[in-house]
Amino acid sequence: MTRRFFGTDGIRGPVGGPLINPEFAARLGAAAGKWSGGGGMAVIGRDTRASGVAIEAAVARGLTSVGMKVVSLGVLPTPAIARAVRDRTAALGVVITASHNPASDNGVKFFGPGGTKLDDAAEAAIEARLPAGPAPVADVSMERDEAALHRYIDTMVDVLPPHALAGWRIVLDAANGATAVSSPAVLRRLGAEVELLGASPDGVNINDGVGSEHPEALAARVQAWRGRIGIAHDGDGDRCVVCDESGGVLDGDEVLTILGLHALRTGRLVNRELVITVQSNLGVDEALRSAGGTVFRTAVGDRYVLERMRASGASLGGESSGHVVCADLAMTGDGLATALRMLAVMRDTGAPLSELRKQLRRFPQVTRSVIVPERRPLEACLRLANEMAALERELAGAGRVLVRYSGTEPKLRLLVEARDEVSARHGVDRLEAAARTDLSLPSGSE
Repeated sequence: MTRRFFGTDGIRGPVGGPLINPEFAARLGAAAGKWSGGGGMAVIGRDTRASGVAIEAAVARGLTSVGMKVVSLGVLPTPAIARAVRDRTAALGVVITASHNPASDNGVKFFGPGGTKLDDAAEAAIEARLPAGPAPVADVSMERDEAALHRYIDTMVDVLPPHALAGWRIVLDAANGATAVSSPAVLRRLGAEVELLGASPDGVNINDGVGSEHPEALAARVQAWRGRIGIAHDGDGDRCVVCDESGGVLDGDEVLTILGLHALRTGRLVNRELVITVQSNLGVDEALRSAGGTVFRTAVGDRYVLERMRASGASLGGESSGHVVCADLAMTGDGLATALRMLAVMRDTGAPLSELRKQLRRFPQVTRSVIVPERRPLEACLRLANEMAALERELAGAGRVLVRYSGTEPKLRLLVEARDEVSARHGVDRLEAAARTDLSLPSGSE
């Protein structure tokens, strides 16, 4: 079965649009409840967007209409909601969030039993159960679980030894999102002195110039305050971006390389395997291979990383965007868990991040996005297909080409890696020109 509404991380879009409105949300809740078998428990949480209250209520109405008991967790990071699914043995978990998108967007994503993300087949099955006609009507009386936040904080504090961060100066950017309470609480209980950014959510300022998509202010504050590390989350808390003591921002590939190599050297990288996506830099493969490890690549999307990790038993995986999964802590991306593991490596090695990041020698990589009016099948874009084949022959193992549609936006993503930046940039220019010809688009890129 194919999916019409679900992207790489749930369903999301503009608030008030055809997908993110109370009518569709109620129908979606009913469909998800039917898929889960009905009659069980569903836990539901959200980020700090003002629109989340109405969307949550509508989803709860749909779930209730098919006989499910609904428990509201309130504002909570996505990984904490996944943990609550497992802790309460719920049949379904629902997160109302659009992650790193602006407040004008919102979305819905689901966790199945045990707190794991649904696969493509499950999402297609939910779509197939969407009720036709008006949204279901039901009286909703949600139980409130205000202790879920405190349980999550307590669990995260136990990741490091007591007072492990005494004397540390840490800058934290919570993106005015779901981690505004939990992450600073954990770091402070571990003894750190915390300087906060993006920790005053008002319903409309989530991700607004702050958070993992906008680390500039974080980097500047680390330098000015002489912090030891800067940590930034996205709006729902499943991503982590860090900066070193000089304000240099590390991306997910650097974080994964640091964590992967340390786990490999300490015998904690299960199967000596790191799971990453096709988006990651080839330098990650070289770093792990030179240390005796292996890398397995999946399609873009943390769900595909998770599927591989579950299949192989791998303990670490993630995406260059900052979605990192530490399987011994959570089977979903958890920005706080990632940050704590980075802090553990710094403590164990005594090395600053500016030194640790040198372990990744990245291949020059050039990316570009082209806004498209439709998602024409790539195999039907003949000029683009020919250009991709030609570039792959020219790179011959010393680089790579990746072309894909965004899972959440109307964009065609282009990527070329090569031994030198000039070749990579020239390759992307060629791909963009071919794509614009195939799609009858004017010249110029986003």
